[in-house]
Amino acid sequence: MTSGHRTHGAGSGRQPLRTRDLTREAGRARQLLAAGEWRPAAADSEAAARVLARLTAPLPTRRSATARTSATDRDRRLQRILRTTLHHLDAGAVSPPAAALLAAVARAFLPWHATPNPPGAAAAPRYGTPVGTADGPAVVPTEAGEALLPDLIALLAALVSASPPGTVPLTPPAEPRQVRYAGRFRRYGRPASGVWTAETVGCPACGGKDGPWTVTCDWRLISLGCPCGAVTHEHGLAFSEVFLLLPDP
Repeated sequence: MTSGHRTHGAGSGRQPLRTRDLTREAGRARQLLAAGEWRPAAADSEAAARVLARLTAPLPTRRSATARTSATDRDRRLQRILRTTLHHLDAGAVSPPAAALLAAVARAFLPWHATPNPPGAAAAPRYGTPVGTADGPAVVPTEAGEALLPDLIALLAALVSASPPGTVPLTPPAEPRQVRYAGRFRRYGRPASGVWTAETVGCPACGGKDGPWTVTCDWRLISLGCPCGAVTHEHGLAFSEVFLLLPDP
């Protein structure tokens, strides 16, 4: 995470991981923590601790492991990192700088959204190019994903330990983000286990759904600007439903 998103590409025609955001946000987090300008609140520390537990989880010990089971175990660990990160990102309890960092982690681990265990319902969220399509990698870049773990473990451990009991939280401002996106946003619901609903978000003024949207985010609120001139933040979209779709800045 020191030289941009191309650092963690994979060979054999595989696409690089989307780590440009992660490089920037991780570097910023390290600087803020080292300078004492970020003393995380309890919600930030808890989210960091939960993600850290996934990052440091050992692979299962199997009596008769095969190459296939080992590969599945490795990818399952990366998938659990992504799912835990998304849970805390979308819960809306963390501070803006923590949300920006979690969103960057999620973008980096996006190839494991459906691998090895895809969502059980057709309406469940689908992000990025599906694995195995003409425009996507034939397999997820597992080694590239695992290469992110040591730096992330060190960063999240520093985040967890930055606020010992009795410390007064100090939250720095997060850098706002604005980007254009030509495409549709889908708002997902999960009324029951294994049951998903999905609705395409439209402009409240003209009903347009395809954009190009002007997406503005201060890591507390996301606003969508329609070509008709209307701007709305009452779209109901979670952070992941927006930022996992956006192109790299």
